[in-house]
Amino acid sequence: MTQKNLAILAFGAHPDDVELSAGGTLAKHIAQNHLCGIVDLTRGELGTRGNAENRHAEAAESARILGVSMRENLDLGDGFFDESRESLLAVIRVIRQHKPQVVLANAISDRHPDHARAASLVSRACFLSGLNKIEILHEGVLLPAHRPQSIYHYIQDYNTTAHLIVDISAHFDIKMKAVMAFNTQFYDPTSTEPETPISTPLFLEFLRGRAIEFGRIIGCQFGEGFTCERAPGTHSFIELL
Repeated sequence: MTQKNLAILAFGAHPDDVELSAGGTLAKHIAQNHLCGIVDLTRGELGTRGNAENRHAEAAESARILGVSMRENLDLGDGFFDESRESLLAVIRVIRQHKPQVVLANAISDRHPDHARAASLVSRACFLSGLNKIEILHEGVLLPAHRPQSIYHYIQDYNTTAHLIVDISAHFDIKMKAVMAFNTQFYDPTSTEPETPISTPLFLEFLRGRAIEFGRIIGCQFGEGFTCERAPGTHSFIELL
């Protein structure tokens, strides 16, 4: 995966966060020939099922299924990362490397405390990335300042009112294939690992139901919802569903 300027760069606190809540959105934009990437902030090493090595391999397979241009893991420490200078600079570095127009980030409030922390970390890093006086060298090259045009937060466990919904009807199956690439985490009748809230068949029904709910709001089969840090703009009401 080469380093290129991206249309969308999606951040997740853990491998599989992006797939679960924004995988269809990435698949749709990739099908439209937009370059997209994923950055996992941690290795998910504290998860009940699987281990960091499993999840790394699963993340690579999911990236292949989605067709993203890059995927990187910052290994900031599952459960313990914070908005330290070190963490902020790590996120700023990838933003400046790939110069995304749009950044997707975790939900601003959710059941897992890592999600809200990741949302705040990424949002703050997006702003700081645009400041010229923050200098970051990468492989001997000074990375120029870059601030993404927009930040959207995907919706995770908590049922949150969406400010914007993307029609993923034609890409829902790809989303679910990318999700199921994380086979240690989700339903596998042959697994001997402990059951978790996301490893049951009911959770997969929840994902489908959530997508149907968002889709119904905008008059399509399946959707993914996002919240906005600022009001989105449009050149025409006719462009809106």
